[in-house]
Amino acid sequence: MGIVYFVEVALSNLCWPGEGPGIETKTYRFRGEARSKKVVSEEEKKPMRLDALSQKIPDAFWYRRTVSEGTKGPITYEFTKRRVTLCKDGLPARTVWLVMKRSLDHTKCWFFISNAPLSTRLSTFVWLSGIRWAVEQCFEESKGEVGMDHYEVRKYPAWNRHILTSMLAHFFLWHLRIRLGKKSTAHYALAA
Repeated sequence: MGIVYFVEVALSNLCWPGEGPGIETKTYRFRGEARSKKVVSEEEKKPMRLDALSQKIPDAFWYRRTVSEGTKGPITYEFTKRRVTLCKDGLPARTVWLVMKRSLDHTKCWFFISNAPLSTRLSTFVWLSGIRWAVEQCFEESKGEVGMDHYEVRKYPAWNRHILTSMLAHFFLWHLRIRLGKKSTAHYALAA
């Protein structure tokens, strides 16, 4: 199956609900030469935008889930998932999960696609949609505390090693902070 991905996409992407339309092969002549191209069957529906698809889903199929705990309380959204076939150049491309996340007041909506297995639960997608903030926070802290942004490398493997070392240093400091808790630094200054 390869790498499993979960990525946010624009609301203007086109798709077909379910397995997608049938494909026909049309033959035609161009400058005396017989050619053929694949087209979507005439009786099939046109692909729809992701935002139009989300508006057609009844409220009963949206599930309220808490993504994380924020400073002002729990961060909660409504989620649903559907199997869709993506549209590329007017033809069906691949069938993936479409995960839709919307605010409780229905003013904002986010769309994610994933090639995860059919057995993947909605709770897994909810967790993945909220993990992005933690990754961005990790990058921000690593830039300030362990010098992740202070690199001068010429090749990709060197950059990769620098980022990995910075992340490991940040992970070590994070665990040290949790382990020591909020102990007074005055005691450690006297011991030194």
